Amino acid sequence: MATPIRWKQRGRVVPYGATNRPQTPLRTLALSLTHAARAALTEPYMLTVEHQRISLRRLPKALEGFRVVQLSDIHHGPFSSTEQIERAVDTANRLKPDIIALTGDYISRERQYAAPCAEMLGRLEARFGVFAVLGNHDHWTDAALITDLFRAEGINVLVNEGMRFEYGGSAFWLAGVDDTMVGLEDLSLALAGARNDEMKLLLAHNPVILRRAARAGVDLVLSGHTHGGQVAIRSERSETGRQRRRMLKGLGRQGNTQIYVNRGLGTVVLPIRYGCPPEVSLLELRCG
Repeated sequence: MATPIRWKQRGRVVPYGATNRPQTPLRTLALSLTHAARAALTEPYMLTVEHQRISLRRLPKALEGFRVVQLSDIHHGPFSSTEQIERAVDTANRLKPDIIALTGDYISRERQYAAPCAEMLGRLEARFGVFAVLGNHDHWTDAALITDLFRAEGINVLVNEGMRFEYGGSAFWLAGVDDTMVGLEDLSLALAGARNDEMKLLLAHNPVILRRAARAGVDLVLSGHTHGGQVAIRSERSETGRQRRRMLKGLGRQGNTQIYVNRGLGTVVLPIRYGCPPEVSLLELRCG
């Protein structure tokens, strides 16, 4: 059926229901809010791959180009479907990582999601293995259950512990700490056994550890927790152009210690994101 039309002065034809009303400030605001709401509801499904090259002065030359894929804050539950997680797992595997780092908050508050989440993450494939630390939501739900399920899937859960990663006659210290928010972080224990002169890579759910990691001589910290703000309205820099004190996403630095904060996959409180889509990080380590 043809679209109804209506006649206007001077013979102009416009679609029925159209209007020539001026764009008032209130109407402009309403349109902007509608657009923002639509974007916030669709952005949780807009998975992105962030490729970041990180120069590390103590990285052994034999490990030039070492590929770390990071996933964080999956929050499997009513707001984070199996399809979204499976898509992230497939994306991570296609990146052909040397190791995969999982930095916490795998479920939110429902124990029944722990086993399906572990099973999906158990499909992750990396040349030298998958390593994980726990987040605050994991502890608020059932940390022991999640740890057991992950280890049954072949995922190495690091609880205030570290290991010497060796390849081609070179090595670095790979460590993970328990969550800071629940008071179980022990950085000194995670670094026990590391040599002073070797590179140290630390997995820590909460990026608040950065200052302590810098004092301990850690070269690179991988964190999550922030969701990139989840709804990112204000700029990451203040009016003076300086980086805001609380780092929410991306690559930052404290002295000789660098940190990468992953925006995460899932959401909490509301199933929305704005200005910070879900992320799979590909971190390419370079000798600097």
